[in-house]
Amino acid sequence: MLISHLRPSTAANGLGGPTAFFKVSNVIPSSDVPNNGSPTSHVPELVLNGFTTRLGHRAGRFLASLFPHNAQFQGRQVATFHNQRDFIFVRHHRYVFEEGNQINKDTGKKKTKARLQELGPRFTMKMRWMQEGTFDTQFGEYEWFHKRKEMDTTRRKFHM
Repeated sequence: MLISHLRPSTAANGLGGPTAFFKVSNVIPSSDVPNNGSPTSHVPELVLNGFTTRLGHRAGRFLASLFPHNAQFQGRQVATFHNQRDFIFVRHHRYVFEEGNQINKDTGKKKTKARLQELGPRFTMKMRWMQEGTFDTQFGEYEWFHKRKEMDTTRRKFHM
C-alpha cells in the first residue's frame, strides 16, 4: 500500500509531507469480523499506541494526518493504530454503553457497562520505506528504508 500525503508548504516544489510504503497482511474484511457492527459516517477518534522512537513519532503523525482532526464523539467510533515489534495493527471499533442488571448500592441506579464492538476491517501493516515529499523513484530522498538482511539480525531491536 502506497500512501502519499500532500499538503501545501513553502518548499520549492510546492508539495510537502512524506510518502510511505507499507506491506499489508492478515486482512479481514468487515463482513468476516465476528459480531461486527456497521460503521456510520462519523469521523472516528484516533488511538496511536506504541510509536515511541523518532521514526515512530514520524510514522504516527503521518498516519494521524490521514484523518480529519475534528473527531465526532457522538458517533463513538475509534480507529486504533497499535505498533508492536514494528508491526502496525489497525482496528476500527465502536464503544457501546449498556445498563447492567446490578444496582449500585450508593446511588440506587443500575450500573453502566462499557464494551467494544469491532466494525472492521482489521489488518496488519509493516512499513518498508518512508520518503520525503511525493513519490519519486529517480530523485526521491528516503528518510528510512527497511533493509531486511542488515536490520533484521536480532529480534530484540525495533525501529518504530
